[in-house]
Amino acid sequence: MQRYQITEFDLINLKQWFSRYVQSFYSPDPMVRKAIVLKEKHSLMVCKEIMNIGRMLDMNSGDLMLAEVMALFHDIGRFEQFTRYKTFVDRKSENHGELGVKVLKREKTLTALDEDTRELIMKAVSYHNRFSIPEDESTVCLYFSKLLRDADKLDIFNLVSTYYYVGNSERSAAVELDLPDIPEVSEEIMTSLNEGKKISVRQLRSLNDFKLLQLAWIYDINYRPTFRMIYERDYLRKIRDTLPKSEGIDFIYSRLMSYLRKNI
Repeated sequence: MQRYQITEFDLINLKQWFSRYVQSFYSPDPMVRKAIVLKEKHSLMVCKEIMNIGRMLDMNSGDLMLAEVMALFHDIGRFEQFTRYKTFVDRKSENHGELGVKVLKREKTLTALDEDTRELIMKAVSYHNRFSIPEDESTVCLYFSKLLRDADKLDIFNLVSTYYYVGNSERSAAVELDLPDIPEVSEEIMTSLNEGKKISVRQLRSLNDFKLLQLAWIYDINYRPTFRMIYERDYLRKIRDTLPKSEGIDFIYSRLMSYLRKNI
C-alpha cells in the first residue's frame, strides 16, 4: 500500500475543503438544513469509526489518513442530491456514490494527490453503497472499500438504534427513506433473511423492512473489530426491539446473533 500517499498537510486541506463545501449547502429551509447537517455529522462520525477499525487492524499512519479521506468524502454526493431532489432515496434521484465521484472530479478536490491515490479514493466512494464490490478489483481497493463499508454501517447502526426510539415529532423522512411506518413485514424480506441472503434496497416496502435490511448488514461486515463493536454496542438488539413481536423475527434475530458471535 506504500504507493498511495496522503500527508498530514493534504488531510488538513481536504478537511477544510469539506467544511467549506458542506456549508455552501446550508439553507434557511429547516428541512434542507436538517438533512445537510445530518449527513455532515454522519461523514465526520464515519471518519472516527474508520480510524477505530484501522487502529485495531494495526494500519500504519499513512493508510489511516488515506482511509480517513475516503470516509470524509464517501457521502459527498448526498449534499447535492438532497438540495436538488429533496430526498436521499437513490432510486428517486440518482446514485449518491456515483454522484460523489462526479462532485470530486468537477470540483477538482483531489488534484493535489497523485493519480493512483485519487483513483483509489474515488473507487472507494463509488463502491461504498453498492450491493457488492466488484470481485475483480485489486487487493488494495478491496481492502479499503471493505473498510469504508464497515465504518459506514457502524455509524448508521449507531444513528438508527437511537433514532427508532425518538417520538413522532422527531421523525425524519430523510432517515426513513420515505418508507411508510406500517406494521407489516414483507414475506420476500423474511425469506431472504431465513436463507442468509443480503437484502436489496429495491425490495423494501416499509420501515420495518428497512430495519430488517439493517439487521442483515451483519452478513456484509468484513473485519473482526467491526463485528466486535457491533456486539459490544448491542446494535442488533436495539433495532430488533423496535420490530413487531413474532416468532419469525425472533428466529431471524437468533440466527443473526449467532453469526455475529461466531465472527467476533
